Amino acid sequence: MHAFLNLLEKHNAQNYLKRRTLTTLQVNMGNLCNQNCVHCHINASPFGEKVMGKEVARSILGFLARYKVRTLDVTGGAPELNPNFQNFIVKARSLVEEIIVRSNLTVILEPGNEYLPKFFKDYNVHLICSLPCYLQENVDTQRGDGVFQNSIKALQLLNSLGFSRKKGLSLDLVYNPAGANLPPEQSQLEIQYKENLRDNYGVDFDRLLTITNVPIKRFKDYLQQKGEYEKYFKLLKDNFNPLVLDSLMCRTFLSVGYDGKIYDCDFNQSLGLALKNDAGDLLTIATLSPKEIEGKEISIGEHCLSCTAGNGSSCQGVLHDNKQKKSDSIFVLEEELNTKESVKDYYGKVLKDKNDLKTNACCTSDSMLPEHKAILSKVEPEILSKFYGCGSPLPPALKNCKVLDLGCGTGRDVYLASYLVGDKGFVFGLDMTDEQLEIARKYKDTQMKKFGFKHCNVDFRKGYIEDLKTARIKDNSMDVIISNCVINLSPNKRDVFKEIFRVLKPGGELYFSDVFSGMRIPKHVKDDPILYAECMGGALYIEDFRRMLNSLGCRDYRIVSKRPIVFKNPELEAKAGMIDFYSMTVRAFKLDALEDICEDYGQIATYLGTIAGCPHRFMLDDHHIFITDKPMLVCGNTAAMLSETRYGKYFEVKGDKKSHFGPFNCSPVSIKTENKESLGGGCC
Repeated sequence: MHAFLNLLEKHNAQNYLKRRTLTTLQVNMGNLCNQNCVHCHINASPFGEKVMGKEVARSILGFLARYKVRTLDVTGGAPELNPNFQNFIVKARSLVEEIIVRSNLTVILEPGNEYLPKFFKDYNVHLICSLPCYLQENVDTQRGDGVFQNSIKALQLLNSLGFSRKKGLSLDLVYNPAGANLPPEQSQLEIQYKENLRDNYGVDFDRLLTITNVPIKRFKDYLQQKGEYEKYFKLLKDNFNPLVLDSLMCRTFLSVGYDGKIYDCDFNQSLGLALKNDAGDLLTIATLSPKEIEGKEISIGEHCLSCTAGNGSSCQGVLHDNKQKKSDSIFVLEEELNTKESVKDYYGKVLKDKNDLKTNACCTSDSMLPEHKAILSKVEPEILSKFYGCGSPLPPALKNCKVLDLGCGTGRDVYLASYLVGDKGFVFGLDMTDEQLEIARKYKDTQMKKFGFKHCNVDFRKGYIEDLKTARIKDNSMDVIISNCVINLSPNKRDVFKEIFRVLKPGGELYFSDVFSGMRIPKHVKDDPILYAECMGGALYIEDFRRMLNSLGCRDYRIVSKRPIVFKNPELEAKAGMIDFYSMTVRAFKLDALEDICEDYGQIATYLGTIAGCPHRFMLDDHHIFITDKPMLVCGNTAAMLSETRYGKYFEVKGDKKSHFGPFNCSPVSIKTENKESLGGGCC
């Protein structure tokens, strides 16, 4: 264990690996399998004798009935071969939000299993299926002759039933490397998989998950036979990535063995590292209370190097999309990890409620719409008192939309948006702070009842705003993304905006409030932990923000509102010096047609007055207020924002871009003119 411990100590993380609130229960139904793979860490095979019985299955169902767990993750061997599998899934379906079954695909074609594809569909099972390559030779070498062709047949059958092609029927694939190698970059490999499988076999899937092989049991034997065990161990150690520690699955994950014993993870189960109580007695799922193990240290070993190497590895694929150069990675990762930990401590432990804040940067503005205030009167007081934000970043026309709130905290804006999107819309909240998410999740059922919704239309996920893939947010999936005074806290803002424009649908809207500055922030302000946590140290210089968006393909943004930030603390004000800070609400759209200055095409826009809550006027930004039924001359960018987004049905836009009349009588987007006069974003 010395190598892994030494690396933890090197990064001051030796006391870091402790359990958090349980969100995923993984159930290992035994080691019976119809395949005999070289990388298998539980020695599964057709001769497996460790099979979960009815009593243990009943104990797991009892646990799920007593405690709120979001995800049930069922694995094996091939769990479908367990005689209790079908009954177990049927009874578990109503007890959790999500059921995952990890399938090797070929088991679907085994005699007697013909029912499985439709059964998976009927019970809305999320399938995560093994396919270690898109080439037949590689798969058959690793898994046995004929496995590839049978896997393709199974995938085609699942596609025909709607998996990966219809909403709610998720089908992911898993890649494991062959030999002593780390997985390649997940997103790039996913592109290759999708192209090859679609072009050659007509197969579709949702995500590719790359998983690092763990050198235990059969895979360790394989490496030793090849003389590659030491090489692989060194590879894992040399690629240790401290930034993935916070996202390790063992922190919110529990594994149940075939005999009912519980473990921090599936790999610890394979090694027999079962959890015990304070008296030293083995814990079992029949008597366990999740609070009993929350905050406890996780059992670690040298095998943990596999989950912390490179981009990290979990049952949901990579843990962090690390783009840093090798020579700079340790310094950058340490700095980013420390920043995130400092922010989490401040918002999770230091602040008790918003009255503890030392500035008004993260306090909600009094300019909130009356109708929004009315909705918030239905929101639980604890959610409101422990919510920290600036402004009210909720655009109009949200009915039936899919919305993502980055850095949702206790969920105030998620629940506000939940009411506005209605029971046919959906809102995701993402945050990295357990204490905040615990409050947000605690009131889900209560809030749905208060809003009069029959079904829950919110989901809170743990994750980082720089890496939305780990939180399972798909490409082009969101109508609107909101954020309330959070992006400034990110140590890697470019990745945040890159991810935002990845997951927004074409024509989708980013609408957020945050802290900006009139100059670049000096190092002594950035390094002050209180100024950083109070949203000052990480504030974006407005011109750097413009340049960043432009480099990501967003050539125009609009400022909706802007107010100066007032310090409550003279000491912090002195540290900040002459920097001017502002709380600003900004909107931007995912539109290819925008230009970097406003151009005149003779277009005219008329607001029809049909947006709910806006009968007389619509405010696009602080200098575009459209009066109902009044035609207004607009630049090409504004015309696109009003006609190529969800706002299109509320406007009549006349004219196209066939005739050009030169620059519009307004400014380029927040750039300086030759006489150094500062100009605002968009038309003015």
